[in-house]
Amino acid sequence: MRITELLDLRSISLDAVPASKQEALDMAVALMAKSGKIRDEEAYRREVYLREEESTTGVGGGIAIPHGKCDAVIRPGLAAMVIPNGVDFDSLDGEPVHLIFLIAAPNTKDNVHLDVLSKLSVLLMDEQFSEKLRRAKTAEEFLRIVDEADAEKPDIDEQLAAQTMEEKEKKSFRILAVTSCPTGIAHTYMAAEGIEKAAKKAGCFVKVETRGSGGAKNVLTETEIQEADCIIVAADAEVPMDRFHGKRLIECPVSDGIGKADQLVERAMNGEVPVYQSGNLNVGKTRKSSGGGAHKVYTQLMNGVSHMLPFVVGGGILIALAFLIDGFSVDIHSLSDEMRANFGTITPTAAALKGIGNTAFGFMLPVLAGFIAMSIGDRPALAVGFVGGMIASQGKSGFLGALLAGFIAGYLIVFLRKVFGKLPQSIEKIAPVLLYPLFGILIMGLLMNYVIEPPIGALNTALNTGLTNMSGSSKVLLGMIVGGMMSIDMGGPFNKAAYVFGTASIAAGNYDIMASVMIGGMVPPCAIALATLLFKQKFTKEERESGPVNFIMGLAFITEGAIPFAASDPLHVLPSCIVGAAAAGALSMAFGCTLMAPHGGIFVFPVVEHALMYLVALVIGTIIGAVLLGLLKKKVEE
Repeated sequence: MRITELLDLRSISLDAVPASKQEALDMAVALMAKSGKIRDEEAYRREVYLREEESTTGVGGGIAIPHGKCDAVIRPGLAAMVIPNGVDFDSLDGEPVHLIFLIAAPNTKDNVHLDVLSKLSVLLMDEQFSEKLRRAKTAEEFLRIVDEADAEKPDIDEQLAAQTMEEKEKKSFRILAVTSCPTGIAHTYMAAEGIEKAAKKAGCFVKVETRGSGGAKNVLTETEIQEADCIIVAADAEVPMDRFHGKRLIECPVSDGIGKADQLVERAMNGEVPVYQSGNLNVGKTRKSSGGGAHKVYTQLMNGVSHMLPFVVGGGILIALAFLIDGFSVDIHSLSDEMRANFGTITPTAAALKGIGNTAFGFMLPVLAGFIAMSIGDRPALAVGFVGGMIASQGKSGFLGALLAGFIAGYLIVFLRKVFGKLPQSIEKIAPVLLYPLFGILIMGLLMNYVIEPPIGALNTALNTGLTNMSGSSKVLLGMIVGGMMSIDMGGPFNKAAYVFGTASIAAGNYDIMASVMIGGMVPPCAIALATLLFKQKFTKEERESGPVNFIMGLAFITEGAIPFAASDPLHVLPSCIVGAAAAGALSMAFGCTLMAPHGGIFVFPVVEHALMYLVALVIGTIIGAVLLGLLKKKVEE
């Protein structure tokens, strides 16, 4: 079958001008419908959108290959769309898409069309071929360009298996690879092509096993695996891994095989690659070297952050709703100081929502620590990390203590595994359910209570004392300091010290300090939310999607909404937020703003003196933080 057999003149558009990714997908689906290859346009559209939710099909280089496989497809088909001015497609490289090939695949046992589609995917990696398609003047010329390239290019699986034994003997370094994506239509083969090209350019022998919709092809043999110097698994779908036990192995998303193949091969050749260990009683991966240490720590950190995020978002929005309900239900001017301290729980509905939100927040730090630990020490480390995170949340160490607890718990289990590995096999078998949790939790608790908590508690006390002594000095400087402190550790000792100082000032009748404290806590989430909208290339897809939620949290004075972003990139996020928060706190003090309520965010703005200027201070601080964040952060490589 030829690629042009799947294309139809009616399903080719050479001058599309979509305004967004959604509009581009809808236009491509409409083109597919014109070709008569789908029986239910809406059902097929839903399948295309579902595939897009798994990961973007904008593969980089100005190309997108969305696809849908379902019963709504009558027969295999392609729709092609050239977008001269480009469209933001959330691509892997962040660049606009100029060429879209939409794939329609039926749910049939006959998968001959998959070979054709995989070949097209590989052809599109050739920049000259793609450029010719973009310059085509007519649909007929577009088809001719595709057909000529089709005739010249061998089948991808034939190409991958083409290296002879003689070539294998000539090349001293041997790389094996496995590529797979959820639908197994396009990305699988593009990653295979990318890795093969990179390996050949580096002078290596390479063999790539593709696990597409048509099944596994060019399968790696046991002998080849034993002889391999390194194995690359670029996959977003399940791949049999036990066969790679004891081999140096790189695991990465399938998109890395497309866009970072050169780096993968370089990393494979320099030898700084972990050895894969298979088995329930072993660590999933044993790091043998210090190479890539920063990336390793980042990956472990993000495992905790990604699991913590739902608790932050869900709990934070519920708390915000509680403040909103109380703000509409009661007149805060008529409340006593004691009642103001309970703002957010005055009405029964608000109290219920805030209680649920606080419960969700209570899981935040234990989950962060637990899943950081699990990414290091596997499942036995989960319970140890949870305990460390809970001690941090109940003590004075807060967010910073939970971070430290997660890493300590993970490496504690790694250490215990080595110690108990010398025990008789009959005893070693019970280690994961008895010895690891018993000794791990005991040691973790002792470390947290007697090593981590005391110095941070002393630091917290010193901060409170220092702030109290400053109350008579320059108020603008004081506003800058307490505002900045609210952003240093997002709920940790610095944040708590500033907040306690603010609430104590209310009791003493000084309302201007609390105003600087609250606005300093509102800026970080708002600045991050604004930055995700202004500097999209500096954030991952997940961060861009969750970013706007931080507007709600920031406006409700829930600084913790910024924690996932601060945890994933503290060196750039924290300084930006601190400067923005400090500026807002200083401006609040300079504008003479005061606040009698200890919490509530925007919902208590009606009781703020000089409320309009208070809002101006918030906006300025948010903009400063967002702009700094956009300047400091590097472009993300998804």
